[in-house]
Amino acid sequence: MISDYHVHSHFSGDSDTQPEDIIRRAIELEMSSICFTDHYDLDYPDEPEIFLLDISRYFESLRLLQDKYSAHIQIRIGLELGLQQHLQKECCAIAAAYPFDFIIGSSHVVNHRDPYYPSYFEGRTEEDGYREYFQSILDNLTVFEDFDVYGHLDYVIRYGPNQDQFYSYAQYQDILEQILKTCLEKNIGLELNTGGLARGLRHPHPHPDILKRYQELGGEILTIGSDAHISQNLAYDFHKIRDFLEYCGFSYYTVFEKRKPQFIKL
Repeated sequence: MISDYHVHSHFSGDSDTQPEDIIRRAIELEMSSICFTDHYDLDYPDEPEIFLLDISRYFESLRLLQDKYSAHIQIRIGLELGLQQHLQKECCAIAAAYPFDFIIGSSHVVNHRDPYYPSYFEGRTEEDGYREYFQSILDNLTVFEDFDVYGHLDYVIRYGPNQDQFYSYAQYQDILEQILKTCLEKNIGLELNTGGLARGLRHPHPHPDILKRYQELGGEILTIGSDAHISQNLAYDFHKIRDFLEYCGFSYYTVFEKRKPQFIKL
């Protein structure tokens, strides 16, 4: 894989990495393109301003770097937009107001709680926690469509008490099938996110059986991202991706420019 379409820098509240350090690492890896997708999460619990990206400064900084490194790598400007159903108007306004190349829609906050924190699972089963997360995705899809792919569709399993030890597509097929079909109806793609592998999971996000079913249903848009927050994790385990994609039935992956998909053969 020669393009990473899920990358964070110090413009995200959970990273201290300079964008230029990431770009230099991408050039070392001989990557053809990279897309910055820094966080924008409104109404984040307890810390409402931690993920309020200064988008104007973000564009200004990245455009300077686009010019500086134009002979070496294509640099795209994207966004990871935190979706919550009650923020539909605000999120859609952000997506429409700036000339992003690519927008990931992601679920980090579920009913005012982030599964990142152990308190999300307190007092209930792991399955109940996972199901609430998937239901929030389905709820978001009823009101959102102005984004390109749904990011790390099973993000919640990173932080479950047993992570992916007992997790399978079949166990949650009823709700995951609804999610996939709704994405297809709205022309929203998925991403294969290797951030789960970096956190010790056996599979990337989402589970390959979910991607396989997405492909069987006619899904075509599939981006590849490392979810790197430090330069060392850029393109994390990308050498494993071909096997995952072939298992899922894909012979290509997708990149974006000016919100338009381009399909790249493996």
